[in-house]
Amino acid sequence: SYRAVSRRLACGDVEGRLEAIFGRVRAIQAKSGRFDMLLCVGNFFGSTSEAEWAEYRTGAKKAPIPTFVLGANNQDTLSYFPDVSGCELAENITYLGRRGLYSGCSGLQIAYLSGTEAQQQPAPAHSFSAKDVAELKASLLSTPNFRGVDILLTSPWPRDVGTYANSAGEIDTKKCGSKLVSDLAASLKPRYHFAALEKAYYERLPYRNHMVLQETPQHVTRFIALADVGNTSKKKYLYAFSIVPMSSMDPAELVKQPQDVTENPYRKLRKEAPKSKAPLPAEEEPACQFFFDLNKHQGKKRPSDGKERGESQPKQAKKPPQPTGPCWFCLASPEVEKHLVVSIGTHCYLALAKGGLSPDHVLILPIGHYQSVVDLSSEVLEEVTKYKAALKEFFRSKGKRYVLFERNYRSQHLQLQVIPVPLDLCTSEDIKEAFIAQAQEQQIELLEIPEHSDIAQVAQPGTPYFYVELDTGEKLFHRIRGRFPLQFGRCVPA
Repeated sequence: SYRAVSRRLACGDVEGRLEAIFGRVRAIQAKSGRFDMLLCVGNFFGSTSEAEWAEYRTGAKKAPIPTFVLGANNQDTLSYFPDVSGCELAENITYLGRRGLYSGCSGLQIAYLSGTEAQQQPAPAHSFSAKDVAELKASLLSTPNFRGVDILLTSPWPRDVGTYANSAGEIDTKKCGSKLVSDLAASLKPRYHFAALEKAYYERLPYRNHMVLQETPQHVTRFIALADVGNTSKKKYLYAFSIVPMSSMDPAELVKQPQDVTENPYRKLRKEAPKSKAPLPAEEEPACQFFFDLNKHQGKKRPSDGKERGESQPKQAKKPPQPTGPCWFCLASPEVEKHLVVSIGTHCYLALAKGGLSPDHVLILPIGHYQSVVDLSSEVLEEVTKYKAALKEFFRSKGKRYVLFERNYRSQHLQLQVIPVPLDLCTSEDIKEAFIAQAQEQQIELLEIPEHSDIAQVAQPGTPYFYVELDTGEKLFHRIRGRFPLQFGRCVPA
């Protein structure tokens, strides 16, 4: 069930702003429930950290969540990390170490590399060298049946990460970051790779870890760079996500490719790499690893919000699948009832419902053939979000609020049903209670999803489900496992 989903947070450079980051985490947890861990990349400490840090180091204050940090990126903060192999810095705050693999009890694997790329030899204590990267790779790649890691944490960006991808804004990815980190990411094939240091937020389109038709399909990688905590430009520095450990996933689910997947940005690097290498003798890893009770769970990263995409949409993005027969909702289809169409956008259109529950009952539909919200490409999802915002504003101006639902069951084309109800008749709480009561009556488990989450985090593509969304952002979700009453969504607002 959704309750078993374990959720994680990642953040960029804290720079010693401990009250700011932990205050934000406390606020999120108070509103949306508990997260399991906070992963910090970039500079955790800054030049003015000592006063705030003393309160945590002495136990006067405590981090509200198990927090894992990378090591120093400069000489000034080296003194905060007394043991290069990793150690507990304060209650609930753990330094992972210079490099290695953190394993949770659930099987989640987090590879990490502290510091910046060394520009001289021997490498300073706050830097990593080619030898460090080679030995970390060797220790992991020598594992039997190695397929990749779940998460990779580095402070620098990987060089050339923007190749074949959406724009990284003002950051030039051909000059920024580390080639050694690119090499590490190409070899370890993380499902998520987090980095910082550039004071910018960049969520790259997911990229392939295999060559199409030449290699066995593998999972995709999602690279996310985070800004510095509390930055005045309000760039995103905290990222919430859910992930099922690779070891617990069905292989077919693991290798499913999203619509907006691109080529591997390090493809040239991979071609140049020797075909086979004798494993290098790895330095002895610290005998003590830290284990927490990480329950097995389900989930998937939400589609990226598309804000950073710009005009450089890759040519490799897949087109939506074609319907196998006549489809009543593909806009190009002769079957679509065009007299009901209200508005046509770039990727979606708005139509009046045939047999609607009220005169202003409308549908949001993708122009192309997509089966559910989970299958949407990021561009389509972004436009759906804009339509929802416009409908909320319109209905509120008429003294109404909307309730939206989707039934991804016995339907071949996504239909988001949007039904307005008068504000003075019922509150959002009334609507939720009505859906939950009706669900209980029909023995349907309808669970509330935290406001910041979305359906793609709790349902894999192809999974039948029903979900309700209020114009406040509140959501209810049911995973359909057997039969489901087709009129369920319509009978509650009616």
